[in-house]
Amino acid sequence: MHRTTFSLWAIIVAFTVFIGLPSIPFTEARPLQRVLMESVLTGTEPTMESDQNFSPPFRAAGRHIVDSNGKRLKLASINWYGASDVYFVAGGLDFRHRDDIARTIREMGFNSVRFPYSDQMVIENAIIPPELISSNLDLIEMYGAKQNSSDGGEVPGVRALDVYKACVDAMTDAGLVVIPNNHITNAHWCDGKNLCDSSWKNDQYGSLCKVRQTTESWIEHWKTIMEPHIDNGLVIGADLRNEPRGLWGTMSWDMWATAAEQASEELLKMQPNWLMFVEGIGSANDCSGARERPVKLSIPERVVYSAHVYKWSGWSTLVPYGKRPYPSFALDMERNWGYLLRGDIAPVWVGEFGAPHGGNDGDHHYWNNLMKYLRDVDADWGYWALNPRKPENYDNETYGLLADDWETVVDDWRIKDLLKLVAPRRHPS
Repeated sequence: MHRTTFSLWAIIVAFTVFIGLPSIPFTEARPLQRVLMESVLTGTEPTMESDQNFSPPFRAAGRHIVDSNGKRLKLASINWYGASDVYFVAGGLDFRHRDDIARTIREMGFNSVRFPYSDQMVIENAIIPPELISSNLDLIEMYGAKQNSSDGGEVPGVRALDVYKACVDAMTDAGLVVIPNNHITNAHWCDGKNLCDSSWKNDQYGSLCKVRQTTESWIEHWKTIMEPHIDNGLVIGADLRNEPRGLWGTMSWDMWATAAEQASEELLKMQPNWLMFVEGIGSANDCSGARERPVKLSIPERVVYSAHVYKWSGWSTLVPYGKRPYPSFALDMERNWGYLLRGDIAPVWVGEFGAPHGGNDGDHHYWNNLMKYLRDVDADWGYWALNPRKPENYDNETYGLLADDWETVVDDWRIKDLLKLVAPRRHPS
């Protein structure tokens, strides 16, 4: 509740905070600074979680993720992509050092990052051209690799897996939780059109697929990604596969749950404390199959379910969420994954959702419904995305929260609403 009067003390503190801000326009100040400023002026508490000190390892306790002391970790995540795309590297490394990007993520109010990769990146582990990491050339000194140039000489470089690891380390050094995500098989933008990327394996399609993959090779790639982080307590687990859907949405829950169990068991042999994030089917919208057929692992308290919710989701009923009234939208959420929270069965991380800067009526309608539901059930969440641009053609990422300098936050209705979701409303009993 906003106060109608200010004490002299509050005014003095507000002035002190104001003059301590960087010399950039107030409307472009980072949300963390602005939220603290507004909390002083209004006498309210900041809407973000101020205590982010956690003690690994983490586990699933009913509907919550908790640390070793039983304290809830509510994931307030951002997706930082690029390693899953054509150039095999996270976006922004040609603009800012990875440590600075990680620091910006923290200052924006997020406590965790979903960090996608492609199987092709793991398979090829290509040497990255220096121009793609021009603000991170220290990586060449750290991991120095050599590649042949067109004139027969050698030029320095660093391999894709080394860049991926260095970014993970930068994020966890900044105090961010990191969840690697197997996003796609072929390294390109995930548009849902390539049949060969529709699930964790594609060997059933034979020569149709440029990058062929079996369940076994998918698991081996996961081992490669996770092995460097076995002793990093803030790499809390694996988001096993992005949006498993099969041919035109034909993926059965049992098929996916069985594969998820197989991969999870192999990863838990490496580090038994990791959490296994299992997305729903139907482009990750639907975890309803877990009601009758839950994912079961040999180590208890390891499973976190994950859902994606976009304006165009809900296609199975032919009425997308951008057009649904709230009661219909909320009913779908309850059926698909909300029941897991209401029943204190398992945590749910809404690992992808987003909307464009500006947005039309349908965008705002969907967004307002989702914000209302996320507040109601107090779910963990991950916004898509941090990036201002898509990699291949440098297209504008309209859902991105950073400007082209990879530092200035796009100050609009989205970041304001996201900050209201950060602090947990429910805690383990």
